[in-house]
Amino acid sequence: MIGKAVKRIFKREPIYYGWVIALALAVTETVSYGVIFYAFSVFITPMEAELGWSRAQLTGAFSLSLLITGLVGVPVGYWLDKRGGRLLMTAGSIGATLLVALWSQVQTLPEFMLIMTLLGFCGAAVLYEPAFAVIATWFARQRGAAMAVLTFVAGFSSTLFVPLSDALLVAQGWRGAVLSLAILLGAVTIPLHAVLLRGKPQDLGLQPDGALTAAQPSQRQAIDLRAVLRSRFFWILTLAFALSTLSISAVRIHFIPLLISVGIHPTSAAWASGAIGVMQVAGRMIFAPVERHFSSKTMVAGVFALLAVSLGTLLLGKSGWLIALFVALFGMAVGTHTLARPLIVADSYGAAYYGRISSAIVIVLTVMSTSAPFAAGVIFDVFGNYDAMLLLALGFSVASVILIWLLPRRPAR
Repeated sequence: MIGKAVKRIFKREPIYYGWVIALALAVTETVSYGVIFYAFSVFITPMEAELGWSRAQLTGAFSLSLLITGLVGVPVGYWLDKRGGRLLMTAGSIGATLLVALWSQVQTLPEFMLIMTLLGFCGAAVLYEPAFAVIATWFARQRGAAMAVLTFVAGFSSTLFVPLSDALLVAQGWRGAVLSLAILLGAVTIPLHAVLLRGKPQDLGLQPDGALTAAQPSQRQAIDLRAVLRSRFFWILTLAFALSTLSISAVRIHFIPLLISVGIHPTSAAWASGAIGVMQVAGRMIFAPVERHFSSKTMVAGVFALLAVSLGTLLLGKSGWLIALFVALFGMAVGTHTLARPLIVADSYGAAYYGRISSAIVIVLTVMSTSAPFAAGVIFDVFGNYDAMLLLALGFSVASVILIWLLPRRPAR
């Protein structure tokens, strides 16, 4: 083993450029999610105090931004399939930087709503979906590993940016903090997207994973997109991920109130919620080596089954060890869920049409993820506890496992 490693070092084999892109995207996703997504929660209270807006108004604007990010996915996906991610992600980074800077100077609610609306468009150009599309173009056999690298690093985004945002808030006030984050966003993401991203491996005389062009034929196959969007395979896959997304979104958002409602101290509930993020990263670390030995369909079914088991543990009781077990299993399920969808979409349809097909699924998932927390709140108000919500979430996750096994062998092309 040591001898082989030494030989590799002295041979100085060139690194496949796809890994350079994957690492660059890992950094830009960490910063983009940190500034555009996770930092917002830190500034809600000081913005309320200074501007006099209600929490519903602030969070409503933020929710609108997230909704737009999902809904504009189809034209973004079309662009990615035709032109790649370099220009789109660079322009998105420039736009996001300017909009976050304008956020730091906002004075009226209509201004803030407009900024959040436009930031939603930029989010569609710089967050996970375009990054996954780029990875799908540059990798085939090692696609799962590359996506795991990307999401492993970006998984620490909240861990880094929530305390950073809070420290900047204390030192500079919320306006200064938001402006500092805008500068950081631009300084990191714009040059990395503009300089390091490339169109396709074929532009460098390579195939995905680094094989020489002469050694491997092109993987591009003709696909009738209308037939895909009408196919049984597509809608079963979409419904399976929609049901699992409903379960995850409802439970994730209401987890702290759920624990508090059964007598857990708020501080302990917050720590438990934070631990879910840590277990997401752990799940992604396990996903890559395991994924090499199983089909994408089997991996997705396993992720959904893990989600169902985690919800089952929480229904058994709310003792300390059951909550700890839930946090571990649910966190790993959520972390691998992020990887499972792009993996099966890319494996089923190939990289050439990944952007458009994946973005069509994301529209459905966006509606589910934005409506689930509200629906869960209504259920709590009706029943006075979260048991009914957990039962529904468990039922949805079990149904998603069944749907995956009902997938036809081959998708319509």
